[in-house]
Amino acid sequence: MNGGRTGAGRGSLILGGAARNVTIATVSTIVFFTVLGLLIVNSPGWPKVKAAFFNPDEFRTWFWPVLHAFTVNIKMAVVAEVMILILALGLAVIRSLPGPVFLPLRLMAIMYTDVFRGVPTIMLVILFGFGIPPLEPNSPTLRNPTYLAVVALVIVYTAYVSEVYRAGILSVHPSQEAAARSLALTRWQTTRTVIIPQAVRRVIPPLLNDFIGLQKDTALVSVLGVVEALQRAQIAAASDFNYTPVIIAGLLFVAITIPQARLTDWLIDRDRRRQFAGAQ
Repeated sequence: MNGGRTGAGRGSLILGGAARNVTIATVSTIVFFTVLGLLIVNSPGWPKVKAAFFNPDEFRTWFWPVLHAFTVNIKMAVVAEVMILILALGLAVIRSLPGPVFLPLRLMAIMYTDVFRGVPTIMLVILFGFGIPPLEPNSPTLRNPTYLAVVALVIVYTAYVSEVYRAGILSVHPSQEAAARSLALTRWQTTRTVIIPQAVRRVIPPLLNDFIGLQKDTALVSVLGVVEALQRAQIAAASDFNYTPVIIAGLLFVAITIPQARLTDWLIDRDRRRQFAGAQ
């Protein structure tokens, strides 16, 4: 009986401490942002900043046009993500092939990864957008800046995501492959049915992080004249001499990336809890 009471008392203390910590964190956060907001709105230049960046009339006027243009960013990101998932996995598998016979393929995969992880994304977008159309002036596809921008994003992010995949493949213990081979599975069957499923499951959180970056980088296509959210906001800002439309575009990007970031955090926490449960 005494042990049960002692355990219940400890549980109550733990719950009480957790509630107190939550209360302190909430109050301190509210106080911090309240003080910060008061400092900003009471600064001498706040009226000018508010008129130039947070104009309610401009917000109402340009919200829907910028939102409509934002659908272009979403479509580009979705198409690019599908292509990247497939191409990056193939590149990671090539880099993981053992044996001297596959050395040329591994070297080409390494060169691809090193080069396109080093080239700035905006530079590749510019090179594709302005360098490829003159090669075939009569091709409507090669003259479409949206297609060319998506290709540039796919090339860059395939290099990044392939390294994420490769880390997942290398994290699979060699005993998994040995066990599969002992069951008379070929190397390709082992890779396809044993290694890749485990690797993909382990790298889902970092993959989501890369795709958050991809979603934001779709704004780089504005340098090619594609009318997406940022380009529409810049056109509006130039016409009205007000930057509120740019704030609208930024809020839309934040609105779509925050849920992805929270999903990534949840997946990481779930994986951590699963590992702790397995260790116990």
